[in-house]
Amino acid sequence: MGNRREPRNDTQVTVRIFGTDADGRVFSEKATTVNVSQQGGEISGVTAQLKLDEIVGITAGQKKSHFRVKWTGQSGTPKAGHIGLLNLNPEKSFWDFPLPGPALDGFQITSVERRKHPRIKCTTSVELHPEGAALIWARASDLSPGGCYIEMAIPLHLGTNLKVGIWIRENKLWATGKVTNSTPGFGIGVQFTEISEKDKQLLTEFLRTINQE
Repeated sequence: MGNRREPRNDTQVTVRIFGTDADGRVFSEKATTVNVSQQGGEISGVTAQLKLDEIVGITAGQKKSHFRVKWTGQSGTPKAGHIGLLNLNPEKSFWDFPLPGPALDGFQITSVERRKHPRIKCTTSVELHPEGAALIWARASDLSPGGCYIEMAIPLHLGTNLKVGIWIRENKLWATGKVTNSTPGFGIGVQFTEISEKDKQLLTEFLRTINQE
């Protein structure tokens, strides 16, 4: 259970949500906001089946940003077709109307599934070695001992196996992984399938340090 960091503005605006669904298919459909803040929001009318923590794109008017799916409404309940979203670029203005200032609004989150390794937002250089393809330099926007999200305008295909080099201060760590989420215009989610215990410990300590800053 927990509190939102900002109160929400209850407003209905038509948006477009797009990305990759739970079965790995690319989708794009219209939806309607229920409430929003600079940090996130709730939208309704979503027919695609989405995984928790999946990255999706949202367009509102001429603006586009990417969000992380934090909860999905259960079928057969009033929240069916609703999803809760976390804005991954809250420092940039996205909505074309005034929003409430930062404050706790008392909203309680119940029974939300979490990743085994929660992702921590950061900016880290990575080098990608996709199976059967050339080296790619890129940037990770979040990290965990179990995976990362890598920003790429033209993303790798879903299911691509790759080796990832992660620059952590003066060290370069290595992990093998698989693309589990691919969103055109935004990037890829990578799940690590193998990482040495030494590199995992270095990564965990690095994430603990930046999480305390």
